[in-house]
Amino acid sequence: MRNQNPKSETRNGITEDPLKIEKAERLKLLPPYLFKEIDRQKEQVRAKGIDIIDLGVGDPDLPTPSHIIEALKIAGSDPANHRYPSYSGMADFNSAAANWYKGRFNVDLDAGREVVTLIGSKEGIAHIPLAFINPGDIAIVASPGYPVYHIGTEFAGGESYFVDLLKENNFLPDLEAISPEVAQKAKMMFINYPNNPTAAVATKSFFESVVAFAREYNVIVCHDAAYSEMSFDGYSPISFLEVEGAGSVGIEFHSLSKTYNMTGWRIGFAVGCEDIISALGQVKSNIDSGAFQAVQIAGIAALEGDQACVEDMRQTYAERRDILVAGLRSAGLSVEKPRATFYLWVDVPKGYTSAEFASLLLTKAGIVTTPGNGFGAAGEGYVRMALTVDRERIREAVERIEGIGL
Repeated sequence: MRNQNPKSETRNGITEDPLKIEKAERLKLLPPYLFKEIDRQKEQVRAKGIDIIDLGVGDPDLPTPSHIIEALKIAGSDPANHRYPSYSGMADFNSAAANWYKGRFNVDLDAGREVVTLIGSKEGIAHIPLAFINPGDIAIVASPGYPVYHIGTEFAGGESYFVDLLKENNFLPDLEAISPEVAQKAKMMFINYPNNPTAAVATKSFFESVVAFAREYNVIVCHDAAYSEMSFDGYSPISFLEVEGAGSVGIEFHSLSKTYNMTGWRIGFAVGCEDIISALGQVKSNIDSGAFQAVQIAGIAALEGDQACVEDMRQTYAERRDILVAGLRSAGLSVEKPRATFYLWVDVPKGYTSAEFASLLLTKAGIVTTPGNGFGAAGEGYVRMALTVDRERIREAVERIEGIGL
């Protein structure tokens, strides 16, 4: 409803009546963005003088490796990099991405036609529905899942059909449970493995079933692989594009954010089916002006440089994971030890909802977690904890949780 009695404001002695501003319906339909709401609650608690241990948003606390920073310093000083970049990305960055995929997954890509540079993978994920979704079209989206899959679909005028990720299915969607009527109307499907928020991983046979489903129903597959390099105990996640036929039905999003601790740099890329990549690039050319070229050059240094920093990152998070898993179990909580991502998907104790337990941890222990239902209805019964503080703070978090007496 419009505000019928807006307050007048006086500027420079002149009384001005403000516009009757009404948000678009697409914004009214959206819930508060999950992590923005967490930030609001966190500040309320901090204002009371409570020391907060933040296990909420998945933002690495580790610094970007020094050789990447040095590459940015040099590139940022070059005036040639201060002008508009290419919409689809520097040829050298796209080639570095293609070469990295070949070395990591043995997937051959044409850098000129099957790679597009993104201003972080979130940007590409949010924009790709604009390339394919018409009003009323369906996108198949996992619940719980990264909120942007649904939000991007909503912004494009589409409808999300949610498939539940359940523990008994190893947090993989049951494709056979999707009715033929829904599948035939579906235009796109978003999948994400290693998974946020459940930390589940996918098998090659699962990806094969996704390809078969996509072929049968003519569905575009968008695989978010942002956590492919965050893996432990010798486990190495595979790429969706390693599966036969995947390159003709879908694309894969990758981000340098988690792999190289570059969340604030906003650089990523998408690879895969040429026609899908081209359509995403067409959307982007009408919306943004490309990623800052100096950041792309730093991205090349990341992809082509010494990967010891990635192994160091894995070791750091593995140590933190082991401390927190052991501590949570000692405190009486149920949690699986993840093989990938830097998240723990923790069962909520009996008698609590996800939001109630997250609130308890925040108000009684000063620990920020993310309620599972914030990622979708099927996330009820869990909270997500991110391994984004050092070992001593994790040990302190465990002591605080034990002090609650669950």
